[in-house]
Amino acid sequence: MPELTITALTHAGEGVGRHDGRAVFVPFALPGETVRVELLEVKKNFARGKLREVLAASPERVAPRCPHHFQLTPPAGPGPAERGPACGGCQLQHLSYFAQLAFKQQIVREQLQRIGGFGEGAVEVRPTLPAPDPYHYRNHVQFALTPEGQLGFMAAASHLVIPIRECHQIEPVLAELFPHIAVDPAEMPQLERLTLRAGAEGETLVVFEGALEAPEVELDLPVSAAVLREDGSALTLAGHDYLLVEVRGRPFRVSAGSFFQVNTAQAAALVDLVLAALAPALSPTAAVLDLYSGVGLFSAFLAPRVGHLIGIEAYPPAVADAAVNLDEFDNVEIYEASVEHALPALAGPFAAAVLDPPRAGCHPAVLAALLAAQVAQIVYVSCDAATLARDLKTLVAAGGYRLDWVQPVDMFPQTHHVEMVAALTYSGR
Repeated sequence: MPELTITALTHAGEGVGRHDGRAVFVPFALPGETVRVELLEVKKNFARGKLREVLAASPERVAPRCPHHFQLTPPAGPGPAERGPACGGCQLQHLSYFAQLAFKQQIVREQLQRIGGFGEGAVEVRPTLPAPDPYHYRNHVQFALTPEGQLGFMAAASHLVIPIRECHQIEPVLAELFPHIAVDPAEMPQLERLTLRAGAEGETLVVFEGALEAPEVELDLPVSAAVLREDGSALTLAGHDYLLVEVRGRPFRVSAGSFFQVNTAQAAALVDLVLAALAPALSPTAAVLDLYSGVGLFSAFLAPRVGHLIGIEAYPPAVADAAVNLDEFDNVEIYEASVEHALPALAGPFAAAVLDPPRAGCHPAVLAALLAAQVAQIVYVSCDAATLARDLKTLVAAGGYRLDWVQPVDMFPQTHHVEMVAALTYSGR
């Protein structure tokens, strides 16, 4: 087994070293470490390795809190340590939290340079905004099922489901709940996934996903439960098919299948960043766009500050949630449509826009419509640095926009994922 010196981390949080002229990618290894690896896959220009022993550890290496994370078990005798399969939910639990924040800032910088074409130092990439608690933050967790019906997560780079005894990422109310849920595969063979969601005041929702009609479920627990159908509609089994999530003192109805930020505390930070970035364009006469508006998180805080707000969202249950969440505002319109179809048909002018697209980023027609409308201020919220960089390149290079700053937000501590808020100002063609 070769010994490597790890020199960097990839955007996926894997260590990178070199052996026989090839880059070798080693999950759970850290820069500055000397490690012994087992080569699992060798290609012409790269290889993938399994970490077998850390010969010289990085000062940023910490002991993982979770027993399901990668562990180098102390060997019984001489020789390298062995490890069991690692849960794929966290990639960075072995890296100090301060170093995680620096890593995420650097990843954003690199993607803006490599994909966006922004020169080094051309964009202000702010230090990553830390989470108030780097653990116990997830209000939404999706479990896979073992053949025996145990709740678990996929192993790293595998379809193997690892049964989970404990998880330090999820909110305490969910950590207390999930060990009490048992699934009999014989009674629900079509069950594909089981999702738990947490709301305000300890409210919880159990969501059964799969081709289920109306399963008989016994829950001796104070929870709501629903079946989520493929079209996004839900069948209530107990309580409600939605829950309330509170951000900045304001409740939001979130249905079983609707998207909502998984970190409630950091969702509040996103709201603050969006409001601050758009502040120069907000006024009682301003018309503002909320694109990919979801259940109305940003709309609810923008509406009191503007004359007219238009939201566009394609997912019907989220639109229904937004109708409830924004019912008090007479100056809000919500269109149930894809943004690429609806936006080009809207008449401006628009003073500002906030967009929070899925991981794939914006359809080219969305960017073209924003460029044509010459929206004065744009705030782009993204969970993928590569697609963000791609779309920012289009807006800046083709449309006369200036990229003012990018703020990484640690929405997903202990993982390689990072949320970002980018602020753009129209400066003329």
